[in-house]
Amino acid sequence: MASVKKLVFIDTETTGLNPDTHEIIELGAIIAEYDPETKQLVEKEIIDLKIKPEHIETADAVALRINGYDPADWIFAVDLKSAMQKLQKASEGGIMIAHNMAFDYLFLEHSFRKAGVENKMHYHKIDTISVAFAKLGGVDDIGKYSMYALCDRFGIKNQKAHSAYSDTRALFELFQKLMSL
Repeated sequence: MASVKKLVFIDTETTGLNPDTHEIIELGAIIAEYDPETKQLVEKEIIDLKIKPEHIETADAVALRINGYDPADWIFAVDLKSAMQKLQKASEGGIMIAHNMAFDYLFLEHSFRKAGVENKMHYHKIDTISVAFAKLGGVDDIGKYSMYALCDRFGIKNQKAHSAYSDTRALFELFQKLMSL
């Protein structure tokens, strides 16, 4: 079996919490590879997409407010199939890394199926909440593992929290900080 060299940092923004009734409306990803000479992650590709919601009428108003959804900003959004095809091509064989993996993975798997696009990422996944828990000694307060709290702890600036690409950029930095502990 070939070794995995590609890491796929991903964040999604959705119209709610249930992948059966809500949709991904934003997708951010940074595709990176580890350079053994410099011992650094090197960015290979960036994905920053707004995705046209098909059923905005089922959206949770709170989710839309948190994500800053404004229909005017989605005029040039791509359709779900195009977004999933782009992600498939960029992420093939890579290990997915997310903060709160269960949430993003459920929405991505549902979206891949709905779009009729195969998810070709490696079956292993890394959740930065779990990594933080292990590296930071299992602090009792789960709030200490939120993206906001961890970014604050490590001095990471998240320019536009709850925007998929901005959260992905913060995730990329957070992962590197955690791995250096």
